[in-house]
Amino acid sequence: MRSLAFLFATATIGVAPVFAQQASPPAEARITFTAKRITQAKVIGVADRSSGRALMITDPVRVASISKLYVALGALRLVEEGKLDLDRDVSDYLGWRLRHPKFPSEKITLRLLFSHQSGITDDADYLIPLDETVRAKLADPKAWHLNHAPGTWFHYTNLNYPVIASIMETASGERFDRLMMRTVMKPLKLDACFNWSGCSAVRVKQAVVLYDEKGGVRRDDLRGEAPACFGVPAKDGSCDISRTQLGWNGAIFSPQGGLRISALDLAKTGQMLLRGGKGFLKPASFKQLTTPSWRFDGSNGNSEQGFFCAYGLAVQQIGTGVAGCNDQPFADGHIRYGHAGEAYGLKSGLWLDPKSGTGIAYFTTSVPDDAPRGRTAFYAIEEAIISER
Repeated sequence: MRSLAFLFATATIGVAPVFAQQASPPAEARITFTAKRITQAKVIGVADRSSGRALMITDPVRVASISKLYVALGALRLVEEGKLDLDRDVSDYLGWRLRHPKFPSEKITLRLLFSHQSGITDDADYLIPLDETVRAKLADPKAWHLNHAPGTWFHYTNLNYPVIASIMETASGERFDRLMMRTVMKPLKLDACFNWSGCSAVRVKQAVVLYDEKGGVRRDDLRGEAPACFGVPAKDGSCDISRTQLGWNGAIFSPQGGLRISALDLAKTGQMLLRGGKGFLKPASFKQLTTPSWRFDGSNGNSEQGFFCAYGLAVQQIGTGVAGCNDQPFADGHIRYGHAGEAYGLKSGLWLDPKSGTGIAYFTTSVPDDAPRGRTAFYAIEEAIISER
């Protein structure tokens, strides 16, 4: 394993790959940065084992739940445009009444959806075929925590985000993938996209294939071409997205985890956040983004063994020092904010430290599903990446 350490402006993206000598190594990228510059960048392994193409720092990968943070950025831009209110009953946007079946008098808001306090669960699944609707999915009693009213319980739930994407579509009159391009990707100059819709042909050819630990393909073996269907096909196998109505099925572009983005573009986003959102978000929006609306107190949610201890608008806070939590993979004791990602053998993270003005973006692939945890609630492999110098 070799490192590339250098100082360069974020506009400079010509970074040479590092070849690993292992037979079947994971693809791994790690970047550290300040608000103004990249301080270190490293890549190892190959992006595509069938071709032997070495990983580059500009290669896009499915970063899993870090996607949720980008959805929040898009929603906050709509708030600034006057099209969304985080505390309004979302039924007003959806055009139908969304209520918890056991607590019908309690409204559900975007803030509750973003912070996983809506009462919705993933027990009914969050992958929705093209010809089905979010409304039908939420009619399934399994989609709800029957013992917890909205706003009283934290439970990390992917299905919240297809609901959010549906709301964003109806409020803006724009399809989710195009909306995210207009509000987030283009302003931040990111060549990134959800479910490959909108990424450049260059980035599609640079796709990082996700493999399991035995070398089996799990996601994104594109062979240089964008997928024929950006979402889950209809039950008859068809995939005509143009026939879907805005707001019916916000799951199409996988807002909960379908962002394809490079480590370098993750770092560029982190630099914007270290600048307090300057040039992208208004100060009030940035404050809402980074202020937790839920903190674990031992009895108000599922912390997943001390991993989730403070959470807000798709932003997790770690190093909280909250009793019963084990959320400090960094050795300095600083509180950080950002988001983790985990799916299809990938582990990823984007973490910002406002105290030191530094950040880290990373991903690693081919991690076994039963990979060991480290000294904290994070995985041992993530702690090793974080602690590198």
